[in-house]
Amino acid sequence: MQMPEPEARILSRKAEIVARLEAALSPGAVIHAEEEVRVYECDALTAYRCPPLAVILPSSTAEVAAALRILHEERVPVVPRGSGTSLAGGALPTADSVILGVARMNRVLETDYANRFVRVETGRTNLSVTGAVEAEGFFYAPDPSSQLACAIAGNIAMNSGGAHCLKYGVTTNNLLGVTMVTMEGEVLEIGGPALDAPGLDLLGVICGSEGQLGVVTEATLRILAKPEGARPILLGFDANEVAGACVSDIIRAGVLPVAIEFMDRPCIRACEDFAHAGYPDVEALLIVEVEGSEAEIDDQLAKIREIAARHSPREMRESRSAEESAAIWKGRKAAFGAMGQINDYMCLDGTIPVSALPLVLRRISEMSKEFGLDVANVFHAGDGNMHPLILFDANKPGDLELCEAFGAEILKLCVEVGGCLTGEHGVGVEKRDLMEHQYAAADLEAQLRVKDAFDPRWLLNPAKVFPLHVTAGRRMAA
Repeated sequence: MQMPEPEARILSRKAEIVARLEAALSPGAVIHAEEEVRVYECDALTAYRCPPLAVILPSSTAEVAAALRILHEERVPVVPRGSGTSLAGGALPTADSVILGVARMNRVLETDYANRFVRVETGRTNLSVTGAVEAEGFFYAPDPSSQLACAIAGNIAMNSGGAHCLKYGVTTNNLLGVTMVTMEGEVLEIGGPALDAPGLDLLGVICGSEGQLGVVTEATLRILAKPEGARPILLGFDANEVAGACVSDIIRAGVLPVAIEFMDRPCIRACEDFAHAGYPDVEALLIVEVEGSEAEIDDQLAKIREIAARHSPREMRESRSAEESAAIWKGRKAAFGAMGQINDYMCLDGTIPVSALPLVLRRISEMSKEFGLDVANVFHAGDGNMHPLILFDANKPGDLELCEAFGAEILKLCVEVGGCLTGEHGVGVEKRDLMEHQYAAADLEAQLRVKDAFDPRWLLNPAKVFPLHVTAGRRMAA
C-alpha cells in the first residue's frame, strides 16, 4: 500500500528533523534509533502498535516550547505522553509522529498549605503528589488504580477519576490551573491557585481534551486535609443485580461514602488469589468506605448496614484495623493486574446513571452469552463508572475483533441508558468510531471548531477522539 504523501515526506526528512531537535534540547533528550523507539510503540492498549518517527523527553517548559516550534514548522504530528498507562490508545503514535514525553519533568515547584494547593510538573506520578504533602497532613484526592505509575499529564488529558472520587470529584474538580504549550510553541497560563482565577475560563476545556489542544507541562492542584479516620465495609451478595440495587439505594438515601467499589465473582477470585485480602466467596462484592470522626464513621456505617440488610447480603464485614483496611484496598487496587494473570482482556470505561446499574449488569451478562466471551466486572459503582473486563484470547484469530464488537455494544448500552462512552480513560482510538453514537453532527462540529482554534494544522495527537471520516477534510486542508 502506498504511503500518504505527507507521511512519506516527513519520514524521508527524519535525519533533518532529528538534528534540529537535538540542537534545541538537552543531551540525550532525543531518541530515534529503531530499536529504542519501539519501546513507545503503544500504551496500555497493546492491541495496536506503531513505532514513532522519534521520541523527545524535554526537561522544562522552555524545551517543550522550543521543540513544538520546530515540529510545527516542519509540520510533524506530535503525540503527548505522560507515563503511557492509557487504556484507550491515547498515546498511540503514528509512523510520522514524534512522541513528546514529559517523564523527566517531575519536580514539585511550589507548595502552599495555607491556601491548599501544590504546583507540580506534569510528569510527576499521581501517588507521588500525595507523597510530597502527606507529612503535613494533606493529600491529593483523585486516585486512579494506576496511581503508582500514571502521570498528572495523563490524568489531566483524560480527566481521570478513581475509587475515592465519589466524594472528592475527578481531576477537573481538583485542578486549579495549568501551564500549557500550544503547537506553535506559545506558553499559556490558564487558571491559577485562586478558586476564581481572572480571565476567560478555559480550564474546563483543557481538562479532558486528550492532548488535542496543547501540551500541559505544569499543574496547580488542590490538596485536602487528611480526614480524621476512614473505615471500609465489605458487603457480599448472591447476584450482581442485587449489589447494583444496593448501590442505588445507598446513593438515593443521601449517604455519601468516600468510595463504593464493585467486583463480581471472577474478579473477586482473581484478586483474592493475588492479594489474599480475605474476600468472601460470593457472586458480587461491594467495598464501601466512609470517613470522618469515629462517631461520624459509626453513624454512616450504621445507615449503610441498614440499607444493605434490605438486600439480604451474604456477608457484612467492617474493617477493624488499619491492616484489614489496607488488605481490602490492596485487593481492589490489584484488580487489573490480577485479571491479567488469568487472561488477555479489554478494559472498558462507560459511565451510567447509578439507578441503571441493575439493568446494565443484567444486559452485560446476557451479551456475554451472546458473544461467547466471559466478562469480569470491577468499577467505581458510586458514580456509575463501569469497568467491564472482556476476556479473550489474543492468539486466537478473530477473538480481538469479537471482543471489540462486544465492547462497542456495552458502550452503546451505556449511552442509551443516559450515560456516556467514557468516565476517565478517554476516547483515544478505542472509542473514536462510537462518538457519533453519543453526539449529533452539530455537537461534534462544535468540538472540532475548538480543535481548529487551538491547533489549526491538526498536528496534535493525530487520529484520536474523532471519527476519521469526520476529520478527513480538516486534516487534508491543514
